[in-house]
Amino acid sequence: MNQHILHAFEEALSSLKQEVIRMASLAQRNVTGAVHGLLERDSDQCNRVIADDNEVDQLEKAIDQAGLEIVMKYSPVATDLRRVFVAMKIGQQLERVSDEAVSIARRARKINDHSPVPEAQFIQAVYDLAAAMLRDAVAAFNVSDLKLALALEDRDEELDELYSEAIRRMVRRSEEDIQHLDDYVDLMFIVRGLERVGDHAVNIAEDIVYAETAHDIRHGGVRPTLG
Repeated sequence: MNQHILHAFEEALSSLKQEVIRMASLAQRNVTGAVHGLLERDSDQCNRVIADDNEVDQLEKAIDQAGLEIVMKYSPVATDLRRVFVAMKIGQQLERVSDEAVSIARRARKINDHSPVPEAQFIQAVYDLAAAMLRDAVAAFNVSDLKLALALEDRDEELDELYSEAIRRMVRRSEEDIQHLDDYVDLMFIVRGLERVGDHAVNIAEDIVYAETAHDIRHGGVRPTLG
């Protein structure tokens, strides 16, 4: 690329990246809103999450379109091409995060219609870690932080343990409190949704590593050695 075209390409890539960051902010807000809607028994928050998901969906489409236009216009190669396609893939992951938030919000509304179930607090620890993982995945994308991205895989094991423990507690309580069986089932699906948010954070981290190093670390792939 000559200097003029290179400058235009870098501006287009930067704009694409900022749209992904904007989408990430909305997806994170939706997850937080859905969980707060449950813990605070605020169904209005849940309704806002469900309504706001449309904006996330539209951003995914816009990011895909912008990415394809960059490829067609500038024909990037190597790292530049990987960065374009990874931005598009991360957009897909964030759209799924927002979908999980919508599912959580819908189940939270159902629970809020019934008498309080103290065991809803079991999800707090799962949410805290999943939200932190998503936040760090987005930060790693924003500044191309490979060390932060690679660390997310290890934290996923901790999230799986928290998820399993929360499920065990809810199963035990559902056997003791048949009156709230439906609520416990919904809570188990909510915890599962938060665990998936963590999975999407890990997927984003894997995409970042691929964009920056060309190492595909999915499914046990060889991790790059950091200097």
